[in-house]
Amino acid sequence: MESSDPPFQEFYKKLFDSHARNKNDFKIFDVAEERELPMIDLGLEEEKCKMEIAKASQEWGFFQVINHGVSLDVLEKMRCEQVRLFHRPFHEKIKEGSEKFNFLAGSYQWGTPSATCLRQLSWSEAFHVPLAGISTTGDNDISTLSMTTKQVATKISNLAQKIAGILAKQLGHKPNFFERDCSTTSCYLRLNRYPACPISPEVFGLMPHTDSDFLTILHQDQIGGLQLVKDGRWISIKPNPEALIINIGDLFQAWSNNIYKSVEHRVVANKNVERFSTAYFFCPSYETMIQSCFENSVYREFSFGEFREQVQEDVRIHGYKIGLPRFFI
Repeated sequence: MESSDPPFQEFYKKLFDSHARNKNDFKIFDVAEERELPMIDLGLEEEKCKMEIAKASQEWGFFQVINHGVSLDVLEKMRCEQVRLFHRPFHEKIKEGSEKFNFLAGSYQWGTPSATCLRQLSWSEAFHVPLAGISTTGDNDISTLSMTTKQVATKISNLAQKIAGILAKQLGHKPNFFERDCSTTSCYLRLNRYPACPISPEVFGLMPHTDSDFLTILHQDQIGGLQLVKDGRWISIKPNPEALIINIGDLFQAWSNNIYKSVEHRVVANKNVERFSTAYFFCPSYETMIQSCFENSVYREFSFGEFREQVQEDVRIHGYKIGLPRFFI
């Protein structure tokens, strides 16, 4: 029976061979202490909730929420649909996406094509799903997947607008500030799978990075592996089955003039078990101009399209993202 796993070791053989020759120079991951993110109950008193969200966005760049309005049953159904999707044979996922996964056509990605060393390789696969492109037509399996994805996306879109509105209002702007620029035509979901990795911890599930959006909302399973930088050290985030994780992206950091923090994070591969997650990216259109909401901005004005192009060019040339430092005044 054909494997569902991407052929990492065959496709990236040169990287593995080079790593084997220079293994004495390899540095093992820093030991990461497991901690819990700030927990915010969205069902609590409104002003207290808003203050906690703003504080966590400034001090952590990450927080988790409960009573978020997204049914846990629907999130579990989404995870089950992802398992079925990713367990299809690899050739179906990579070659026949337009026929078999119509709303996911052309969006399947795996590994890191630009990697020049093993530390730049992400041991993962993903479907990038623009919200505007979700179709509920197709065979029964795909239709069920599409309907569940659309249901999850709709609920999380509402949550993203709510969180963004709170953060905008805390800086003196109207809570509907992002409704025009961040709509279903520009936001997207990423369905992630991190296969069991026989050479963990020598590769990442997802290499260290910051997110290139305003907000990311993440639902993960209970395997764990998400880590972030806090006070100059990597910490491991303890999974919570009832919570969604929110993190600030680069655009919010630029827009807030560094008040809200876009924090570097990564996923550590697991040697024995696979891991699944669903990430919602709260993005504007490529034409949207990003400028500080304060005078004396740290960053020059730029469009989201320009930012994305610069990130892609840096990854292609250097193998990693440089991000906001490219836009310092």
